[in-house]
Amino acid sequence: MSDAPEGTQAGSARRRPGPGRPVPVSTYRLQLGSDLTLDDAAALVPYLADLGVTHVYLSPVLTAAPGSTHGYDVVDHTEIAPLLGGRAALDRLAAAAHGRGLGLILDIVPNHMAVPTPVWHNRALWSVLSDGPESEYAAWFDVDWSAGEGALLMPVLGDRIGAVLASGELVLDRAVIPGHEDAGEIDVLRYHEHVFPVRTGTAALPLGELVDRQHYRLAYWRVADEELNYRRFFDVGTLAAIRVEDPEVFDASHALVLELLAAGIIDGLRIDHPDGLADPGGYLSRLADATDGAWVAVEKILAGDEELPADWVTVGTTGYEGLWRLQSTFTDPGGATTLGALMHRITGDSPADLPRIIDQAKREIVDGALYAEVHRLTELAASICRDDLRLRDHTWRALQDCLIELLVAFDRYRAYVVPGEAMHPASAEALGAAAEIARARLTPERSATMDVLVDLLMGREAGSAGRTRGARRDELVVRFQQTCGAVMAKGVEDTAFYRWTHEVGLCEVGGEPSRFSFRLEELHAWAARAQWQTPVGMTTLSTHDTKRGEDTRNRLGVLTELSTEWAVLVDDLRAASAGYRTALLDGRTENLLWQTLAGTWSEDGPIATGRVTEYLIKAARESKDRTRWTAPDEAYEAALIEVATRALADPKVAELFGDWVARTAVGVQVATLGTKLVQLTIPGVADVYQGTEVPTLTLVDPDNRRPVDHDALAARLARLDTGTTPRDLADEKLLVTSRALRLRRDLPEAFIGTHAGYTPLATSTGHAFAFARTVDGAPQVVTLATRLAVGLDRLRGWAGHTIALPEGDWVDVLSDRVVTGGVQPIAPLLERLPVALLVRAGL
Repeated sequence: MSDAPEGTQAGSARRRPGPGRPVPVSTYRLQLGSDLTLDDAAALVPYLADLGVTHVYLSPVLTAAPGSTHGYDVVDHTEIAPLLGGRAALDRLAAAAHGRGLGLILDIVPNHMAVPTPVWHNRALWSVLSDGPESEYAAWFDVDWSAGEGALLMPVLGDRIGAVLASGELVLDRAVIPGHEDAGEIDVLRYHEHVFPVRTGTAALPLGELVDRQHYRLAYWRVADEELNYRRFFDVGTLAAIRVEDPEVFDASHALVLELLAAGIIDGLRIDHPDGLADPGGYLSRLADATDGAWVAVEKILAGDEELPADWVTVGTTGYEGLWRLQSTFTDPGGATTLGALMHRITGDSPADLPRIIDQAKREIVDGALYAEVHRLTELAASICRDDLRLRDHTWRALQDCLIELLVAFDRYRAYVVPGEAMHPASAEALGAAAEIARARLTPERSATMDVLVDLLMGREAGSAGRTRGARRDELVVRFQQTCGAVMAKGVEDTAFYRWTHEVGLCEVGGEPSRFSFRLEELHAWAARAQWQTPVGMTTLSTHDTKRGEDTRNRLGVLTELSTEWAVLVDDLRAASAGYRTALLDGRTENLLWQTLAGTWSEDGPIATGRVTEYLIKAARESKDRTRWTAPDEAYEAALIEVATRALADPKVAELFGDWVARTAVGVQVATLGTKLVQLTIPGVADVYQGTEVPTLTLVDPDNRRPVDHDALAARLARLDTGTTPRDLADEKLLVTSRALRLRRDLPEAFIGTHAGYTPLATSTGHAFAFARTVDGAPQVVTLATRLAVGLDRLRGWAGHTIALPEGDWVDVLSDRVVTGGVQPIAPLLERLPVALLVRAGL
């Protein structure tokens, strides 16, 4: 488009790296670990270069807690993980990448550190446990030392403290602590594999008194949700938040990362969970100053039509807002009613129930897993009111009621309020809207308290004249926002989305399942806006956090095109499994089971039984309907495993799904190739998650983090590069992915350049999605993708349908076909594949 959409700022400096800083054209995400070290990653560089990516995108590389499988539980910011090969291996990877013209992007975790076992693995936390508020690291952790009688809560015990002391499980011992060898043997408390320091001068006390005199309070693990006095990552007690807003903490926790950027070892950063920070905008500004404007993307979930705050110094998000829109554009709205009726018949839930289910789930989280956080907010608000005569009659109970309803009603991950700064209008509107919903759920008596609470949370004058600031008022503003994100993540994504089974592929991280499908015009409008607002933010279809891989979701999307046929199949599956489908199996989990099998059953049959059952147990525990992580229902889980196992071994079930796979093959091919090509060519930096260059039927982590056979992928790519015709869908997807990535690499100005643009192209049918990528308004690349193949087939295919191509000659890089511009029939363009990627001849 030649002009910026109204209300946007074209070419905002905040949305591009600083002058001369590298900009990735595309990235390939690698999940590092014991089975994929930095040296292993270096060995993949030739393949990744051949694939066409420009940057290798690494999961966290700093030293993590023992046994970590993901790296987000950092224990040492000063060291590249020895498990991955250490700094020398990172340097070798950088040299290998640079030697093939590739750069590195690094995922970092500023919000939290691990509470490892034993704790001494985290030197900073060990110091705090040893010396309390006097520790040199005391400012690192977000601890409320006024709570818990001045002791940091350590909820690690398997029973209440009295029972543990009586059983003799807690003992005084002496040990040399790794990393503290200079101190020699010191007194420690041992509880099984846990080791804790003993406060100076307390070792000679009776054990009960000794335990009571420490700077930490050993407690039963269930106490955490009610009395925890340190901020954590959501409800994960083993991840303690750090105060990166403190300049000294920022400097110490970022020194190595900044060194890597300055040395050119890495080119940019992905920031994990910025919504957990006290001041995300301030953090990003500090980071931009420290990195001289490096490319920085944020893992930020934007709810609905929410946009990034204009003052955040970031290129954009990691792409969830584009993922759900793109996926929903390849979803048939015609299937909503039939699938809704099927869901109602099996589960009792109706399509209108989603808001209620979300509210109920958020309320359960607020009252359960996040009770400690809500209690702390209430204490803050109540103490503010107690100390101001004009607010004193707003009681603790009234404030808690208002806070709970406001947290349940708030529909996004954060309100962007910084104490002492003007509030974002969008944040004021969002908070105001939530307050009105919350007010309607409370008695009229609470209305005045809600007014006071909203004023406090917005940093406005409340109570005595002129009172807008103060340590407690500022803390309330910040902590409310941090709690909003936790309520959304745990209440919506990790509870409600596991309960909602209308079409489970729509229940994705950052997704909006209330929007069953997205119109083509809406996706075009969003993409055009993204080109102006976040032209070098990330686009993605799969990440290490997605609840299902893109190919699993594509197979589920085909259910919407054949919804009547799917409903018949489900009836047949229920009849086939009636003999072993126990009454313990609830409707929601049963509906999830059949859809999970549909999403993961291919021409090769089902995925491994263990993968399916592990996923179903996790999903059931996350939904918290019949079982949960903190209180597993063994009988229910055993019944669920048995039903799934017997279904997977049932010849009749296999026959039914075999027929279904054959029936949906064309729809799956169209969705698989179409979503991938569009994702790789819409505005933004295209990311490919490891292994997804071919169809990869994965579920939620850890299933989506399994090792990838890159040798087989490299051999497949080499065969395609000899001109061999694709043999199967895996070949086709790899062809589409590699050719799109190579085209991006060869024509970066059309995709990430400062003069790049996006222009929708006219077609005579809604089954074709087409657009051009432009440079200074001149079309250079054209994407054409088929959409909703089943409906297209019912309408006699492409007969008579056309596309208006830009003038000139074009070459399809997927088929080598030469095409002339102007109004052209679609059928010849898509004779070989259901997608085409055209580049202007001569480029």
